[in-house]
Amino acid sequence: MPLARALAVGLVGLEGHLVQVEADIAAGLPAFVLVGLPDASLHEAKDRVRAAAANSGCPLPQQRITVNLSPATLPKTGSSFDLAVAVATLTAAGVLPAEASADAVHLGELGLDGSVRAVDGVLPAVLAAARAGVQRVVVPEATAEEAALVPGVHVRGVRWLAELVADYRGDPPPQLPEAPRAFTPPERPGSTAAPDMADVLGQGEARFALEVAAAGAHHLLMSGPPGAGKTMLAARLPGLLPDLDEDAALEVTAVHSVAGALRGRAGTALVTRPPYEDPHHTASVASVVGGGSGVPRPGAVSRAHRGVLFLDEAPEFETRVLEALRQPLEQGELVLHRARGTARYPARFQLVLAANPCPCGRAVGRGLECTCSPQARRRYAAKLSGPLLDRVDVQVHVQAVTRAQVAEAGAGEPTALVAARVAAAREVAARRLAPHGLRTNGELRGPLLRGALRLPAPVTADLERALERGALTLRGVDRVLRLAWTVADLRGAPAPGRDDVGRALALRGAAAAAGAAA
Repeated sequence: MPLARALAVGLVGLEGHLVQVEADIAAGLPAFVLVGLPDASLHEAKDRVRAAAANSGCPLPQQRITVNLSPATLPKTGSSFDLAVAVATLTAAGVLPAEASADAVHLGELGLDGSVRAVDGVLPAVLAAARAGVQRVVVPEATAEEAALVPGVHVRGVRWLAELVADYRGDPPPQLPEAPRAFTPPERPGSTAAPDMADVLGQGEARFALEVAAAGAHHLLMSGPPGAGKTMLAARLPGLLPDLDEDAALEVTAVHSVAGALRGRAGTALVTRPPYEDPHHTASVASVVGGGSGVPRPGAVSRAHRGVLFLDEAPEFETRVLEALRQPLEQGELVLHRARGTARYPARFQLVLAANPCPCGRAVGRGLECTCSPQARRRYAAKLSGPLLDRVDVQVHVQAVTRAQVAEAGAGEPTALVAARVAAAREVAARRLAPHGLRTNGELRGPLLRGALRLPAPVTADLERALERGALTLRGVDRVLRLAWTVADLRGAPAPGRDDVGRALALRGAAAAAGAAA
């Protein structure tokens, strides 16, 4: 059979496109030509496929082989096309019957020995295949559990190309050795156990701010001297968040699949807990926001989707990195444009920032003398720009814990108790916001706050005063109203009162509270 076809899936961001792999074998000098906008790693598939076929007992004919990836205008990246290219080529060579593989999508990388190795992006690829009406997929055995998360699709996991060839030909299963295992770094001890809130001594105001941020999915800034407990508190935020629902879990798992974060993951392939990302302050824009050459890949903000993105020592990050967070904070999505394509990644995360008062950290403290010049302080503070901070709902100052506070502090509330209050508040908010297509108070927008959820004038009097004096922008007013609804949900009130708005103003920061009191 000189011409044959097989199916694969090309990913651009999280969006999958069905790709038809066409193989043609014609007379001429031996050659293997691959066309259809392949990248460098995919262009090398011709050598992997030829060697894998030979070592699987079905060598390709010494003729001119042309493989086309259609549609030819769609950029194709990665090694996941290897298996489809091999199936199409072997079918064109008459090794495989055409009807056996015509209606199945094939995903997987081939080793030179004929082994089928795991690839990234299996979940979104199988989701795209299911949406296109494909009911059968063949994937590496290592990713079969991930592919099986998509309902209504029959998943076949294979370890060797020879195993798949025998199945399609109806031959008895061959005696094959164990497929070589890819190296996966061992999990860090205790990496799956969330730290407990009971470990935090004192810090009642900061603990309450963390609880409000968790209950309403609000962004949070904690400023204060080194050693006050900012990083310790931030690390405990994911433990306060409820498990992801089924839709959110599939969405988060798809992002992590494309990013390659599922390889070597212990337990089920489905990510059910909110993710936590804490990039180092030397991270580049591409690593935090996403990017790279060719089709852009997800960064830390997308891997933190439906979870927490923590920037410790936030003023030490590059200004370009911090300012690039503005768009995803507002829209919950990243659209990355490159010459070879545009990728969309979800990025609805909780941003948590931690900052010292100055570069040396001693501008606020007892018995410590700041060594920073006024210019250094201004430059350090200016790294967190006004437009960025205006998008951060909760802004609290974390004081250093004194010896007396340590002596007086008893056992703090454990994470389980605080998480139960957070879950109850989120459930109340979800019921109230369901008619508007929202889940949490952190997603509320101005039109809704000034429309269906408008509060009486006496309740918002302090807010109006702060807006009039310039202590709050109109966006800041909306942020305070969001917080007020979360504070009311935590105490079980049907709607915020003036005290709730006052507490929200205090959580918003000292400047806003002072403007309201003036």
